[in-house]
Amino acid sequence: MSFCCGASMIGALGSLRHYKTQIHNVPILYCPVCNRIDVHPDIEEEYDILAEYAHADLAPEVDFREYVTGDSVDKLFENCVSVDNGNISQVLRMQIDNALDLMTIAKQLDDKVWSEELKNRLNKLSRRLSRWEAQSNKSMP
Repeated sequence: MSFCCGASMIGALGSLRHYKTQIHNVPILYCPVCNRIDVHPDIEEEYDILAEYAHADLAPEVDFREYVTGDSVDKLFENCVSVDNGNISQVLRMQIDNALDLMTIAKQLDDKVWSEELKNRLNKLSRRLSRWEAQSNKSMP
């Protein structure tokens, strides 16, 4: 499990750009609050090697799954609090629920600084959820 700005990072498969090469299906961890993205630490070395080879070969795109064998994605993400399997609304709602639970504790402890940080996090998560749902509703016929 990884944390960023206080929020738990979400496991997902993503596409990353390394110079002019787009690398797809990379196991990543991302923060829904500050947008930080990290290559999953368990495959970071393999990613770096593949990225350098792809860049040297001037490959415009590569699929990470084709070049790396080993642990399955499920095993990589088993320690993640949340995994983005395409249902980002559910993931964001879970992050909001976690922040609300922490807000209760912060209020009980009368920790005003922590409460303020959690309010900011909740604001960002709520805005992101609203934008996502508005975008999803637009694309539905």
